[in-house]
Amino acid sequence: MALVPLMIAVGVAWAAATDNMFPTSVTGGLCLKGMHNGYPCQTDNSAVYYYMDSSGEFKLESVDKNMVRNALSGEYSPTRPSIHYDSTPVFSGSGETDIVYQEGSAGLNDTAAGMTWCDATGNDLLDCDQQVVRIRGNGRYTYARVCHETGHAVGLQHGDNSSPELSKTDDRLGCMVTPSTGHDDLGANNVENINATY
Repeated sequence: MALVPLMIAVGVAWAAATDNMFPTSVTGGLCLKGMHNGYPCQTDNSAVYYYMDSSGEFKLESVDKNMVRNALSGEYSPTRPSIHYDSTPVFSGSGETDIVYQEGSAGLNDTAAGMTWCDATGNDLLDCDQQVVRIRGNGRYTYARVCHETGHAVGLQHGDNSSPELSKTDDRLGCMVTPSTGHDDLGANNVENINATY
């Protein structure tokens, strides 16, 4: 009896615990502009430029700027999007700075430590040309919170907006757990979703 080699096609397995990248079956596929108008959307390209407000009402203090730099370097630089600081930010027209970090509480509900929203939609129904991340001051600008809100800025959602749905506190969501304290790292699920998207 002759042995015949058996050829088996092996596909790439999706190992993520859940799809929590906008859009999901829960959040739909329309990116909406405005602070309270919908879910944070995907950023509009894989070269992500960010700015930290340096003057005015939403100015970040030095300690908060360091927190942003550290979280982006530690969590997002190892993923597929390339992260760059934009020293000459653009706030209108095409090619706006992708993420603008602010410190303050204006517009946040009383229980929110931070929020991310699309300030200018992109050319696609899924993406946003400019996202705003606003986090309260007084010690709330933490590594975990920057990781969480930046996750929203690249399109990551909470567990209850994921498919399949997870608890908002499921550890597999890494820093996307709610509330956003105590989970400093992106975690494998979020990294896989980011890298598959960008």
